[in-house]
Amino acid sequence: MGTFGIAGATLDFDVRDEPGGPAVVALHGLTSSRRRESLMRLDVASRVEGIRLLRYDARGHGRSGGTTDPATYRWPALARDLLGLLDHVLPGERVHGVGPSMGAGTLLHAALADPGRFASLTLLLPPTAWDTRRARSRDYERSAEAVAAHGVAALDAGADDADLPPAARGRPHTDPDVRADLLPAILRGAATTDLPAPDELGRITVPVQILAWTGDPGHPESTAATLRERLPAAGLSIAATPDDVVWWSRLLAARLRRWETVDPTVAGGAAGVREATGRRPRGERAGVSPWKGRWFDSG
Repeated sequence: MGTFGIAGATLDFDVRDEPGGPAVVALHGLTSSRRRESLMRLDVASRVEGIRLLRYDARGHGRSGGTTDPATYRWPALARDLLGLLDHVLPGERVHGVGPSMGAGTLLHAALADPGRFASLTLLLPPTAWDTRRARSRDYERSAEAVAAHGVAALDAGADDADLPPAARGRPHTDPDVRADLLPAILRGAATTDLPAPDELGRITVPVQILAWTGDPGHPESTAATLRERLPAAGLSIAATPDDVVWWSRLLAARLRRWETVDPTVAGGAAGVREATGRRPRGERAGVSPWKGRWFDSG
């Protein structure tokens, strides 16, 4: 465990150091945290062995502090936090970035700001963006007003299992892992941010793996498809069932082995990188059904 101060926030982080392994930084989604990602079984990188893994809570989330300025929660600002943390923990080292939703947005802005910092990106559940972001922004503004007036209880973090995307069903209910006094600013920051413009994405030339799922208006397939089209070296996998999501750690491990092999400039080695099946939730250890989703590989 450690902390790092930057721009009015103190970021809480931890490092799992397996000597000789490639460096990976894992992010999380909006109103989430390291702890909540684990409860939701979206801690994909945590289930990969043979890596040096840096995890942290974004400002205002989990164990990290923050301010009440919404601008500090926009994705370009969160990207500056990420790059500062990497300079502190992994100075001068290229890393593999892994993150869902808000974390994916943060990684894309960070890769544009410092192209030499990243060896690859794994973007889970890319969020609404561009045309689809407008309606989502209005939802965030309404939620911020409700929380400011009535507290966190006004934010319905849960959903009936039948309302969830098919691949997300059966996951435990979790509440937002954010400080109540910061939540309105966090939501307003999300309402006023977006992914980089599609025309800018061509400048991100590192390998990218996009992991999406079906039936989720907050993380639409259209964003994932546009990212695959605009990013020069991107592949896309779309999960259709909960078992498909269990595959994501295996896909990440396989890609890390491949990327480390073809890129000799990255420190560490790929020989020990593999899925850690013992770290799966108990209900997922008996066996995984064959993949039922769709593949759009980068070749």
